[in-house]
Amino acid sequence: MKKAALGIIAIATLIGTPAVAADMLVKAPPLAAPYIWTGCYAGGNIGYSWGNANSNYDELFPFLGLPDPISGTQRLDGIIGGGQIGCNWQANKTWVLGLEADIQGSAERGGSSFSDPFTVVTNGDPILTGTFNTDIQWFGTVRGRIGLLATPTLLFYGTGGLAYGGISVSGTNNIGTLMLPSFGASAINVGWTVGVGVEGAIPNTSNWTWKVEYLYIDFGTLSGSGYDPVFAKPYSWSTSVTDNILRVGFNYRFY
Repeated sequence: MKKAALGIIAIATLIGTPAVAADMLVKAPPLAAPYIWTGCYAGGNIGYSWGNANSNYDELFPFLGLPDPISGTQRLDGIIGGGQIGCNWQANKTWVLGLEADIQGSAERGGSSFSDPFTVVTNGDPILTGTFNTDIQWFGTVRGRIGLLATPTLLFYGTGGLAYGGISVSGTNNIGTLMLPSFGASAINVGWTVGVGVEGAIPNTSNWTWKVEYLYIDFGTLSGSGYDPVFAKPYSWSTSVTDNILRVGFNYRFY
C-alpha cells in the first residue's frame, strides 16, 4: 500500500508540475500596446509673447523743414493664453503629420513717442511731437505640423500656416502747442506663422500629452489715411506687426 501511495504521489507531481508552469504562462501579464499618435485632441496653453510694431506717419511739411515720413517702433510684450484643437496621423514609426488650430487672448501692447527738433518759427523752438500705440487684443493660427519621433512617446515637430489677429493702432501728432488730428484704427489682420515644438506623453497616462512651442508670427500691415484741417493736407499712416510667442500646453487625446 505504501509503495502504491508513493507511486501515485510521484505520478501526480510529474503531471502537476507542467500544469502549474503552463498555468503561469497563461496568466503572464500581456505586453504593453505600442504608443500610437493617430487621433484628435484638445487642450490649453499659456505663455509669453514679445513683438514689434513699426509705425509710419506721412504728411508733407516741407515748408516747416520737417522730415517726411515720421516713424517709430513699439515693443509689444505680454502674457498670452488660450486653447487648441487638432488631429494627428502617424504615418510610420518615425513620422507624424497633423493639423492644429488655436485661439489666444493677449495682453500685448506697447507705445512709443517721437520728437523732431526742427525749428518752425523764428521766435522759439516748437517741435513736432507725437505718439504711436499698438495693441494685439487676440490672435489665432491654423497650422500644419510634421513631426519626427525621437522615441515612441516623444515628438519633435515643425509647424506653419495661417495667422490672424485683432490689432488696434492709435497715434497723435502735435507741433508745439498746436494739436494735429489723431489717427488710428482697429481691424482683424491676416498673416502667416512658422515655428517648432516638442510634445511628449505624460508618464503613466494614455491620453495626456505635454508640449512646448515657439512661433514667429507676421500679422501684416494695418494702415489708414485722413485729412488734416489745420494744414489742409492729406495724411496717411501704417503699422506692420510681428510677434514671437513661447508657450507650454497640455492636450487630451481622443481615440
